Amino acid sequence: MTSSSSLAAQRLLLKRRRRKRKKILMHILRKRKKIVTLRTSTIRVRKAKITPGEGLAILIGTQIGAGVLGLPYAAAQVGLVLATGILIGVMILLLFTALIVLKFSVAMDGAQMSTIAQRMLGRAGGWVMYVSIFIMSFGALLAYVAGMGSVLSNLLNINDTLGAAVFWVFASAIIYKGLEASGKTELIMSYVMLFLFVSVIFMLVPHAKLENGLYMNMGGILAITGVAIFSLGSHTVIPDVYRGLGSYEKTKKVVILAFLIPTFIYGVFMAVFLLVFGKDTPQIATQGLSQIYGNLGSIIGNIIPLLAITTSYIGIGLANQSNTREFLKIKTPIAWAMTTLPPLVIYLAGIRNFADVLAFAGDTGDMTSFIILPLMMLLVAYMKKRKQRI
Repeated sequence: MTSSSSLAAQRLLLKRRRRKRKKILMHILRKRKKIVTLRTSTIRVRKAKITPGEGLAILIGTQIGAGVLGLPYAAAQVGLVLATGILIGVMILLLFTALIVLKFSVAMDGAQMSTIAQRMLGRAGGWVMYVSIFIMSFGALLAYVAGMGSVLSNLLNINDTLGAAVFWVFASAIIYKGLEASGKTELIMSYVMLFLFVSVIFMLVPHAKLENGLYMNMGGILAITGVAIFSLGSHTVIPDVYRGLGSYEKTKKVVILAFLIPTFIYGVFMAVFLLVFGKDTPQIATQGLSQIYGNLGSIIGNIIPLLAITTSYIGIGLANQSNTREFLKIKTPIAWAMTTLPPLVIYLAGIRNFADVLAFAGDTGDMTSFIILPLMMLLVAYMKKRKQRI
């Protein structure tokens, strides 16, 4: 009896020593490789331990933003049946790659996506991750500048370009000063927007007609795919959620729910707009409310994107400025200029389609960082295992 308990104690001690050695080795590797944490959102886990409910809130809060406003317009390019199929297909693919990221993060003691990419794919993987996130951020910020030009034009009765310029100066100044909202504030804003999206659904349901969405057009598949990818990506906060929960099984369940819930809400939101407005669905979906509810609809239809786009612009801008400063090791003013000036220049050059630019961001940056890179990492891991067996 004594020998068995002594043996158990030795095993426990050996296990602890292995964990300690592993942590020391990980710390040394991080210092040597100087791996930078790349993010697409300023929402992150700020507590050592969180509940599954808090983890779910963080993941959904990362997804909910201005991207969903372009989903109905993109869906109108293909029709309801095809759009619904693509949204579900994108969700399944992103959920699969999200679980890949979770698996690798667990194996590496909660490592971030950029760390995983660099360890699995080498320095080139780190660069591809950075470039893809930069392209996604550029596309998103360009779409937001264009969208806010339209919103402020409607609210203040001014020229679109002037509205976009006013918004750019205000929001970009906040990014420069680094006035980063707390994760709790951003989550509250995300849930306020979620409530507003659901409210709009109830406002439009009585006006829906099935025949408005029953058509099919293959020409808009890339657009709806890109916007769907953009709207559902939340992979970069999965390692944070895992570290907060401390359990692979709990995190896995939370991640699955975090894709199913927004997809359901997005699907209903998209379908209702399409069944009400059909092929005439506006680029910023909620602006169509004015056609049914007049001035009240115009105010509600522009206040929602005002909140959604402003918070998304600042959040993505801050994340990209931080990524650029740390990854390229440059000063904040240069990182700020690299983040905020290109979208303004391209907008002034005439690229102003909100939904199409979101689709570009999803089809390039988000697809690379959230789909292609995780699949490549899975392939590399499989090849390494096979090589070891041989």
